[in-house]
Amino acid sequence: MTTTQLSGVTVATTASVFFDGKCVSHQLTLADGSKKSVGVVLPTTLTFNTGAPETMECVAGRCDYKLAGSDAWLTSKPGEQFSIPANSSFDIRVTEPYHYICHFG
Repeated sequence: MTTTQLSGVTVATTASVFFDGKCVSHQLTLADGSKKSVGVVLPTTLTFNTGAPETMECVAGRCDYKLAGSDAWLTSKPGEQFSIPANSSFDIRVTEPYHYICHFG
């Protein structure tokens, strides 16, 4: 199931812009104090590093991703998600805008 709305959140009004504008996101804080980000990755191939564990949820578009230590590219479409361990990385390949929610922790 694709998340279409998050209720009861505080939104950072200044966007985080990465990779020369190829990834733009807004940080959210939920009522329980948990953090998420909502954003879009434009067509490109990038490598992201993680500090905390992350789960990437696709809400529109699609991406191909490859977790650190793997040679396999996998696909994530709307309603699907993939998890990345803490202190790791993943490659992401996008051919159409990929809209996501990043769940931290």
